[in-house]
Amino acid sequence: MRLFHRLAGLSIMLAAATTASAASAPASSRFYGRWAVADERPVFTARGREYKTIDIAPCGKDFCGVSVSDNGRCGAVLFRFLGHRARDEDAQDLRGHGKWGSARKNVLIYAFDDGESPTPKRQIGLYLGEGYDFGERGGSMPKYHADYAHTGAAKCTAR
Repeated sequence: MRLFHRLAGLSIMLAAATTASAASAPASSRFYGRWAVADERPVFTARGREYKTIDIAPCGKDFCGVSVSDNGRCGAVLFRFLGHRARDEDAQDLRGHGKWGSARKNVLIYAFDDGESPTPKRQIGLYLGEGYDFGERGGSMPKYHADYAHTGAAKCTAR
């Protein structure tokens, strides 16, 4: 009988923890989805190829960017951000760290709408480099930069 009560208590605690962690992950964000490089003829290095298509989705309490191959197979986790930043509707950019080959670089992602089309489309810009100030002449030059178009829902999750 004691074992039954312990198992029942454990299952209730596990259910509560699962519900709490699911509730803490944001349901939606302007950054979530599958993103593909928006250039017509993008050129990639071996390290940059991992960033050609990325899925940004919740991973636990945070959210992650996962590489997607040309055939749709999920690859490496490229970056991770704190979940509260994705829930912030006023956040225009995200700052963190990203994978660049075997190195770790600073990553800056910002959200914007493509104002050139009659119906604005959601896009993100992604910079990887040594600093976060990629727009100034005196700032650091990015190792990688691309603008991405939203192509649908994310299907890959962090492993």
